[in-house]
Amino acid sequence: MASAAFEEIVEDFEFLEDWEDRYRHVIEQGKAMAPLEDALKVPATKVDGCASQVWLHPVIEGGKFHFDGDSDALIVRGLIAVLRCLYNGLTLAEVVAVDARSELERLGLNEHLSAQRSNGVRAMIERIRETAAAQL
Repeated sequence: MASAAFEEIVEDFEFLEDWEDRYRHVIEQGKAMAPLEDALKVPATKVDGCASQVWLHPVIEGGKFHFDGDSDALIVRGLIAVLRCLYNGLTLAEVVAVDARSELERLGLNEHLSAQRSNGVRAMIERIRETAAAQL
């Protein structure tokens, strides 16, 4: 059920055998993402449960879900970019139906992130799912 953009990341990860290379790739994904406007970095878009500062700004247009995000930590910015590839462009029902844990396992992220980072990813996924479900 993953988007074509997420499948590209999966393919990239298959070529990157070393976890450090994969880690760098995630960071590069975050660096390539446009920064979130400061005006959108408000309490309503801040995600609690993350060790670093994280903001997610969802937009629903034409029944499709999109979000932009930002973080003060490079790896977290990269994780936001990965989640954007996983969710952006899906319908609200598809967003709710995505098994994010399973999809991220395909990248091997779960076993290489610290407990705090893993909790942060879960918090971001929960916010995304709650936002989509509230609009159904």
